[in-house]
Amino acid sequence: MSDLTKSEHVTPPGASDPLSVGERELDRFPNPGLPEHKHRLSDESEAGSKRVERQIVILFVLSLLASIGGVVGYFAFPVGVTLGSVQASTLSIGLGLGVGMLGIGIAAVHWAKALMSDVEQVDERHAQRSDDATRAAAVQALKDGADDSRIARRPVLKGALVSAVAVAPLAFVVPLVGNLGGDWNVSKFRYTMWGPGVRLARDPDGGLIRPEQVTIGSVWHVIPDGLLGSEHMLEEKAKAVVLMVRMNPTELTEAPERADWSWDGIVAYSKVCTHVGCPVALYEQQTHHLLCPCHQSTFDVSDGAKVVFGPAKRALPQLPITVDDEGYLVARSDFTEMVGPSTWERERYTDLPVSDEEKAH
Repeated sequence: MSDLTKSEHVTPPGASDPLSVGERELDRFPNPGLPEHKHRLSDESEAGSKRVERQIVILFVLSLLASIGGVVGYFAFPVGVTLGSVQASTLSIGLGLGVGMLGIGIAAVHWAKALMSDVEQVDERHAQRSDDATRAAAVQALKDGADDSRIARRPVLKGALVSAVAVAPLAFVVPLVGNLGGDWNVSKFRYTMWGPGVRLARDPDGGLIRPEQVTIGSVWHVIPDGLLGSEHMLEEKAKAVVLMVRMNPTELTEAPERADWSWDGIVAYSKVCTHVGCPVALYEQQTHHLLCPCHQSTFDVSDGAKVVFGPAKRALPQLPITVDDEGYLVARSDFTEMVGPSTWERERYTDLPVSDEEKAH
């Protein structure tokens, strides 16, 4: 048969297309069959089955204890008191969630592999919709499978499963619900520790900064002088943290009303992203772009920290700076707008005069 004849050969609908193998013609490949079924230890003895059941119960109990531990950790280590309490709270909740879910997952896999039926089943090809008798048989097979898992005859195992699954979500539901009753006074974000004459200090050691120390292209993480050791250090740092950059003054594009907000090419902007509040700290020296690692919002530091890419809708608030009589970098004032993400009430707290009495509240 020529190549052309072969390519034009068409098998009539409903007829088998024989495959020539030497002098034989086969309608189909031979069925290789199934390998010999290997029984598991839990199949061969009741003692082995009980041992596996105990292992699964232990895994569910560990999950249960871990989930409870996460909830206890939430109450035992209040967030915001000290840095150590934040770390302890995060660790306890994270371990509770992780070990709780991991225990359920491992137990479920072990249960499926060691106790549920692993007998090979063969289903021949059939039409997409089976007849009623076959569908009824399929439902019966599912019921038989549930019976074969022996869950009805294993009350301890069933109880451990239900308890672990019921308690596991509490490790993240309780902190979520607890935080819903927190302080929703967004006006607190209008004012920070910055103010006229407050010196810029290095984060985290608190060293004061002179402009000659800041080289072109360098990036400094800055906090207000006096923040370290203060009563509400964590809350105030979350609002006041600043990123400072120095570039060639000729590369700066400044609005007329902000002409005196920088010092010889040194500019300072809030480090809190205006999208959802992540720390913006990835600086690209060649483009002067500042990147938020959470959702890739990108700000142009050379042009008022305006948004050039990403979901953020507002530029980063700028901190006006100057140099005091002793040669240290200081703030001219607080931020002129609320830092952080947008809120429904943000406009109420923007461009308001800052009084000491209001800042105290």
